[in-house]
Amino acid sequence: MTVVTLGLPSVARSEPAPAGGGLRDTYGRVATDLRVSLTDRCNLRCTYCMPADGLKWLPKLNLLTAAELTRVLRIAVTRLGITSVRFTGGEPLVAPHLDEVVAATAALEPRPSIALTTNGIGLSDRAAGLARAGLDRVNVSLDTLDRARFAQITRRDRLADVLAGLAAAREAGLGPIKVNAVLHPDGGLSDAVQLLQFCLREGYQLRIIEQMPLDAGHHWRREDMITAEQVLAALAEHFELAPDPERRGSAPAQLWTVDGGPAKVGVIASVTRPFCGDCDRTRLTADGQVRNCLFSQRETDLRGLLRGGLDDDATDAAIETAWREAMWAKAAGHGINDPGFVQPGRPMSAIGG
Repeated sequence: MTVVTLGLPSVARSEPAPAGGGLRDTYGRVATDLRVSLTDRCNLRCTYCMPADGLKWLPKLNLLTAAELTRVLRIAVTRLGITSVRFTGGEPLVAPHLDEVVAATAALEPRPSIALTTNGIGLSDRAAGLARAGLDRVNVSLDTLDRARFAQITRRDRLADVLAGLAAAREAGLGPIKVNAVLHPDGGLSDAVQLLQFCLREGYQLRIIEQMPLDAGHHWRREDMITAEQVLAALAEHFELAPDPERRGSAPAQLWTVDGGPAKVGVIASVTRPFCGDCDRTRLTADGQVRNCLFSQRETDLRGLLRGGLDDDATDAAIETAWREAMWAKAAGHGINDPGFVQPGRPMSAIGG
């Protein structure tokens, strides 16, 4: 695989991680975007993520409490330069401490932007309260508008609930509202056209994501994946697409204006067009492990430091140091296209999107 970095020379990893400033790695990238998984549990069973049954949940005692999460988030924002926090799962709406953690994050100084990635089930009842707690915006997963195909993909007949959640989020002002779609190999290109028509009509922003090798069963096959090239070709048959003139920066989605704008559609081509060289993300799992990449084979344990019995100042310092060292060791790229690529042991539901 050819990985495009930032054009900066790599620093020898034998050198220690910087003791101050932002969360840097040896390739010059700085992580400012924190993805926080609140739970590995989910009320859907999407075929590309979870098996129909039999998946073991993380032990509840291993999950970070609201107080522990708040402490880690304070360290991330005030000591490590995190400016954007996104709560994920599993499904974060099933986490009992979601509202409390959002409110605590919104109270931090400097205040980070706060987003939520959700499947939308239950959002119709929660959107207004989350907005009051301090949530800024949401991404809602929706792979198809066809009820039968939705039930086939998610193994649940809940399309109406997702649509109601989207409408409630709009009413609560949680915008811009983005719709995340992973297309099914059968009928997915048709779904893409319908989803873009829907998003244009409702004022949402569509993001189509290439399916990645992060399923629990390790059944992902490259030949089954709908690629960014196929998506763009299918959309171009129905819409006038033009590359977005604005600089992409570290955003995972390559944007295209639709029918002259201002509406845009994004394609996240993690597999066929890696953007690792501009990655600015760091990740915290629900059980308190730092991951410097979705596909990392290594984790750094913060939960043990939180519960290790040190005084507060020593614990904060130890967490800061451990996090800096974890990010310093970040690889140049995810390696999906390497011949020796090995899928992470954890599925996406246990890592956080």
